[in-house]
Amino acid sequence: MPTSKIPVKRIVEPSLGAAPPGDPGGPPGRRRILLVDDHPFMRAGLAQLIDRQPDLVVCGEAGNPAEALQLLPKLEPDLVLSDLTMPGRGGLEFIKDMLAAAPRLSVLVVSMHDEIVYAERVLRAGARGYVMKEAGGDKLLAAIRQVLDGGVYVSPRITARILDALSGTNPRGSTSPIQKLTDREFEVFQLIGHGKSTREIAAQLHLSSKTIDVHRSHIKEKLGLKDVTSLVRHAVRWVETGGRQG
Repeated sequence: MPTSKIPVKRIVEPSLGAAPPGDPGGPPGRRRILLVDDHPFMRAGLAQLIDRQPDLVVCGEAGNPAEALQLLPKLEPDLVLSDLTMPGRGGLEFIKDMLAAAPRLSVLVVSMHDEIVYAERVLRAGARGYVMKEAGGDKLLAAIRQVLDGGVYVSPRITARILDALSGTNPRGSTSPIQKLTDREFEVFQLIGHGKSTREIAAQLHLSSKTIDVHRSHIKEKLGLKDVTSLVRHAVRWVETGGRQG
């Protein structure tokens, strides 16, 4: 029995001080945030946290990148608070797509995945910060305000790694071999870990199967894996551990 589709935009009662859907102006003095996450409960929790703030308001919600890209010109948010792994467009490519559509947009990623693997990639893609979901509400609100004020937010651990890299010293902490992958190879590796076939990956990324096979070959070489079976096993284990094994 088919389930009803969750609405792209959530309707918020004006009495709560939130912006009516489609109203680019919104309540004066409150910065507008678009939530992008494929888990409705996660969006509900974030919305409740944000709408309690006197200076912030959720102007809309999307369950996947395609819906979010449709909402951007309608809602004109000040910031997009987005998950990284969702159906459809890959997270890093989604960030690039949003900034191509709205170059002055601020993007803050909130994700369950290990920041050691993802944070620097997210920043290179154009986002202004990265917060792990386990960080808690206070840190998330601090990150939102810092990004809205024109800053960049990452944890002290990632700040130290970036400063080490800029100074030419070895990054602190363990370095995952996954970091050797390009963004596209990294995206293919994730999809392999989610059990996608070459044909499915090619369709999702709008590439040819031959191109995906080339990426697979490069991934195996960079990770020191001998065959496709080893690659699949490694990718699945990496996904199951949330990126904590490299």
